Amino acid sequence: MASLGELQDAIARHAGEGFTRTCIPRLALMRRDRIISTSESVYAAWLLVVAQGRVRLMLGPEPLELDAARYAVTSVDLPLGGDIREASPSHPYLGAALGLQPELLASVMHDMGAQLLDRPPSAGMAVGSLGSTLLDPLTRLVQLLDHPRDIAMLAPMIEREILYHLLLGEQAGMLRQLALSDSRLSRINRAINHIRREYAAPMRVELLARRAGMSLSSLHRHFKAVTGMSPLQYQKRLRLQEARRRLSARQDSAASIAYAVGYESASQFSRDYRRLFGVPPSRDAVDFRDRLLGIEA
Repeated sequence: MASLGELQDAIARHAGEGFTRTCIPRLALMRRDRIISTSESVYAAWLLVVAQGRVRLMLGPEPLELDAARYAVTSVDLPLGGDIREASPSHPYLGAALGLQPELLASVMHDMGAQLLDRPPSAGMAVGSLGSTLLDPLTRLVQLLDHPRDIAMLAPMIEREILYHLLLGEQAGMLRQLALSDSRLSRINRAINHIRREYAAPMRVELLARRAGMSLSSLHRHFKAVTGMSPLQYQKRLRLQEARRRLSARQDSAASIAYAVGYESASQFSRDYRRLFGVPPSRDAVDFRDRLLGIEA
């Protein structure tokens, strides 16, 4: 059986600073050598594993902290913020992320003979401890980067092993929902995808419910159960994330960006922005660029 130290060593050998895509499909590695506040991003369905250090994730009002040998599973596109809380050059933050593919989950479920039940969706993110049944195949998957010629043959088998153990764990219900094409979770995903495409347009919640094939009350209930927020709150979060990205890139003035992402009032935009990020838009643009450049306040 692999140890946590072996996983840490394998990630450290292949992870550059920040987020590193690998030649293994759907596998990415993370490394940070210092404490840092990262930009909010939309995370799709992933298995996110902390191998060393500590990270704080923000979805709703309550932060979620993950330290070494802990993992999070996300099943829908979630607008998450994250802070690296424990990292240094001698003891960097190390992590791994494996994208979860619904079609592959469904194939593993079929081979397991799992009973395909359309269970009510749980929250779109759940956490767990990295026991030996997950640690061992995950370590072997990352170690394949040392042997590139073996990846095509062995990576798919190891990935199925990881999914098998996830489907036997506490997140089984959520992952089964992700795999089923007409589950409640897949319908919420339809609604989320529409909001992401049309985030700057006025939202018609009744039309959104029809697109998802759900009643209005069912959409509200299950959308909040999965994402922790209402459809309108989700849209607002996307707008503010996009506004922050544009501000950090010096794309335009705060007022122009507010209108571009769908706000009708620059003052309301400024209030919402400050409520989410803790500072006004113009100040955050400067602070965010300084953080990216490593300039201390």
